[in-house]
Amino acid sequence: MTFDFSPLLALLDARSTPLEVLAAGEPDHGEPAFQALRNDLLLALAARGFRSVALETDRVRARIVDDYVRGEADADLETVLADGFSHGWGSFAGNRDLVVRLREHNASVPPEDRIAFHGFDAPTEVDSAPSPRPYLLRAVDLVGDRVSVDRARIEELAGPDTRWSSPDAVMDPARSPGLSPDAAALRIIADDLLGALWAAGLTDDVTHAETALWLLRYHAAAAAPVALNVRVTRLIGLRDAWMARNLIDIRERERRRGATLLHAHNAHLQRHGASWDAAGWEQGDLNLRWNPAGRIAAGVLGDRYLFLAGSLGASAALGLATPAEGTFEAALTDGLNVGAEAGDLVGRADGVHGHFPLTAELIADADAIWHLASVGLDGPTEPEIAERIRNIPGVTEFVADETANRDRFFFAGVSHRMPFATIVARDTPGVDEESRLDRPGVFRLNIALGRAEFTRRFGHPPADAAAHRAGVDFARLGVIMPHPAYAVQGWAAVLNPPVALLPELDDLLDRARRRASGEAG
Repeated sequence: MTFDFSPLLALLDARSTPLEVLAAGEPDHGEPAFQALRNDLLLALAARGFRSVALETDRVRARIVDDYVRGEADADLETVLADGFSHGWGSFAGNRDLVVRLREHNASVPPEDRIAFHGFDAPTEVDSAPSPRPYLLRAVDLVGDRVSVDRARIEELAGPDTRWSSPDAVMDPARSPGLSPDAAALRIIADDLLGALWAAGLTDDVTHAETALWLLRYHAAAAAPVALNVRVTRLIGLRDAWMARNLIDIRERERRRGATLLHAHNAHLQRHGASWDAAGWEQGDLNLRWNPAGRIAAGVLGDRYLFLAGSLGASAALGLATPAEGTFEAALTDGLNVGAEAGDLVGRADGVHGHFPLTAELIADADAIWHLASVGLDGPTEPEIAERIRNIPGVTEFVADETANRDRFFFAGVSHRMPFATIVARDTPGVDEESRLDRPGVFRLNIALGRAEFTRRFGHPPADAAAHRAGVDFARLGVIMPHPAYAVQGWAAVLNPPVALLPELDDLLDRARRRASGEAG
């Protein structure tokens, strides 16, 4: 999938006020196209003075990623992804791609122009929060004898980490240590450590003490003997307030270098009040209203904060069907929408779990909406691709499972020993799972390129494919890439081929057919 950023760049050029934060949202974390959009957008914005990106991941852990992408640490990529992201975001192929591309970009520019990586989130979820202990210990190690407390005292007061991190400690006030004398003593220590870090000039490390303080506030709210709805509202509101404070601090540090691309869920970035009505939640019915991070941060940044809401029509990855006529999503055009109005349109009612569709309030709030009308579903279907290949003269198709209409093999010439192309729509457990073909509507076309064509296209021979896997998002739709399992044999793959790729794929298929049949060329 390719994105035309010229309308967005024109929107930025037309502004009279310098921009500090471009907050690019997404309606669902499960659609990988939004991460691809973010990655391409960041590098486009780098040419316009953007020098940092901030994601919905823990701020302290993100320093591991920042050191890596700015070339200040020569760590293993897998370790960076595992340790540098919270909330499981390191497993997302789009985040891997971002880390790889940022490191490559930063290696090609002067140090002052390198793009910094930040997390602006807290290490919490609604029903879980870690112990403040490791953050306090790190802070006390840094300031030494500037405070009258040692590691042993912190360990004694904090106790085992599970005392804080178990779900019961957050959701059951009676089991929370958040309002205990130990917690009160730790809050004083955290505050003293914060002052000592500033006094020592360790401004890059104050986040350790700040994180401990916010965690202690969070646990105190979890321990409050109030109704569930009130308590959860406070917890979610605290997290967003923490995110806003992180973002404002990031901007204080980055202001002289350039603007920041901010990427998170729309619900965190929007400037109007957030809400969550969860009837039948496992802990009880919820009806929550709070101030999201975007509303708080925009109150400080003013019109230097631009909100680009993300919107999704149909998605193969999520199993989200084409929106019905008369809905907000159906009225938008693919790409950037400026000046959209709700009018008489209504919200869609066919959502899937985790997806937050557009609302009239969100449309009115957004400076612009980036709408992906159909992701993974805008090209030919699996049977249509199969028919396209069958119509090539001299081609024979073999379907391994007629009832499921899957696992298609295409042969050329008299010998049917090896196919020159295949179509599959299911994973092979333990062998071939990286394309995530378990997603509704997702299928993969595989083509035997041969050594010469494979090398020309990907810049390395098939034998070296294993050494180049780290930079490939095997789950990304609409991109020709090395095959996740058979690249070493010279095979390429593309998930859900879009219309724009069909001429190129026709050429590759014809070349593969001629090689398989023994024809010259």
